[in-house]
Amino acid sequence: MSVPPPNPLINDPPAWLAEGAPHLWLPYTQMQTTPMALPVVKSDGVRLTLADGRELVDGISSWWTAAHGYNHPHIREAVTAQLEKMPHVMLGGLAHEPACRLATRLSEKLPGDLGHVFFSESGSVSVEIAMKIAVQYWINQGHSNLKGGGRTRFVSFKGGYHGDTLATMSVCDPDEGMHTLFKGAIAEQFICELPSDAAKTAALDTFLGEHAHEVAAVVTEPLVQGAGGMRFHSPETLKTLRALCDRHGVLLILDEIFTGFGRTGTMFACEQAGIVPDIVTLSKALTGGTMALAATVATARVYEAFLGEEGARALMHGPTYTGNPLACAAANASLDLFETEPRLEQVAAISRQLADELEPARTLPGVKDVRVKGAIGVIELERIGDLNAMKRRFVEEGVWIRPFGNIVYTTPPLVIEAADLARLTGAMLKVTAESSR
Repeated sequence: MSVPPPNPLINDPPAWLAEGAPHLWLPYTQMQTTPMALPVVKSDGVRLTLADGRELVDGISSWWTAAHGYNHPHIREAVTAQLEKMPHVMLGGLAHEPACRLATRLSEKLPGDLGHVFFSESGSVSVEIAMKIAVQYWINQGHSNLKGGGRTRFVSFKGGYHGDTLATMSVCDPDEGMHTLFKGAIAEQFICELPSDAAKTAALDTFLGEHAHEVAAVVTEPLVQGAGGMRFHSPETLKTLRALCDRHGVLLILDEIFTGFGRTGTMFACEQAGIVPDIVTLSKALTGGTMALAATVATARVYEAFLGEEGARALMHGPTYTGNPLACAAANASLDLFETEPRLEQVAAISRQLADELEPARTLPGVKDVRVKGAIGVIELERIGDLNAMKRRFVEEGVWIRPFGNIVYTTPPLVIEAADLARLTGAMLKVTAESSR
């Protein structure tokens, strides 16, 4: 049995870690060479407590989910109350209040007429559902997919990331992303340049003019391409995409899994461009980092294409735990907090502090760029030599930050206070400076 290498940060691993680590297959991890994972025994506010009592200020929000910090009492109480009444019931032929309330509230908060909510359990699956909806939308409109003659392909963009399932891998960047090994084994989509300037806009306009007859939808992350390298683009780029999709009669899918729920400074990133997608996907901070839940939300035009007397027009999809009451209760409680606590004002304060405190990194050798968008702070390096060593240094500095590729970044909980945020930015500057020597 393969055992993970020892971790110099763990003097005496608890028995459950020593016994379980050889059996636990971790995400995005080379299990043979990566040191044993850190044992976390508690999360509260913006801190993670390790088994030996050390506390780390969390700068990643558990992959961007813990918008309100960990263990928020309002969410915890809502989940506890729901657990006592009904942990789960299938949505096939049944319905329950938490799902109905959440669908209504999301419809009210999203822009335009995004008012038809399909629940699932993960962000990747919500994008797969969006893609499936887009393809069937055109089938239901009479665009047959027989013998490859329908609108079954997608346009996505270099630097994009939309998940790790088979269909979503196909709309990720095939050359720079983490799925290059699967090239040729997954569906081949159209990967283009974002229309961020006149030349790229003209190129995409021409491309869609030639290929719209086979394209079901354009898929993109609005304002920030997250896992593809924390790359930012402007609201004008989104406006251009919406206009091009309208001109060529193509659906627009916005993946707001990372950017939704305040992370970029508005409740949803698309609001900054004043546009409404045909389909939007939500997850991560939807439940405040408490439970697994995702949503695929469509406009009335898309939804109505599935209505009719024929059963074949219906969307034939149904995750077993779709609309799980516990998860919906957590999401409703999370929306309560966005309504009653000053989250967007907190994001604005975080953004100002990140901009001020990360700016000195520009003068460090090997730093390509420093950028901030809402509660996202990024130091981009020419390269990072030893990622494991850099991660170890952050833990030694008392913070949890996970650099990847050539990016050192923070996406802290939106409730983080100035002193804790300063610990994160100070560690980012210190460790980055050390790595550039």
